[in-house]
Amino acid sequence: MIDIFVLQFMNSISNPLFDNVMTFITKLGDKGLIWILLALIMLYYKQTRTYGIAMIMALLLTLVLGEGIIKNIIQRDRPFIKHSFDVIINHPISYSFPSGHTASSFTVLGIFLFGIKKYRFSCFILAFLIAFSRLYLGVHYFTDVLGGAVLGLMDAYLVYRLYLRKKLQT
Repeated sequence: MIDIFVLQFMNSISNPLFDNVMTFITKLGDKGLIWILLALIMLYYKQTRTYGIAMIMALLLTLVLGEGIIKNIIQRDRPFIKHSFDVIINHPISYSFPSGHTASSFTVLGIFLFGIKKYRFSCFILAFLIAFSRLYLGVHYFTDVLGGAVLGLMDAYLVYRLYLRKKLQT
């Protein structure tokens, strides 16, 4: 019920300016490339290297669990397949649950929450906007995005507990 309500609302606020902005924002999250680039930059600098390693580990875990396992078990069709909502970007071919863009964004947000205080808010804003863009563009249900956020934060927490916390204590 909430899924359809959110899709209808997003469809109702559609306009050319938002269409362009949300398309740009969603492209930032394509294949998690912005997050991989950030992790590589962090790997370059000695003072952030541990966080870069943690970020790569958490992103890989999210990729395996979200794209490799959960999507193939749940096999939820995308909203535009079941409903007549406007989609202004190329139709993704993978299953809908969980949102991979959101999962990777919230994975990185989780690493920031557990360790890097300086950029937490900026990371939250970008992760939120990427998640919002997936809803706005009609390629995910609300519960796909929520599931992606939970998966990403859980994966980041797991990497924090098993790797990052120990590294920061030494």
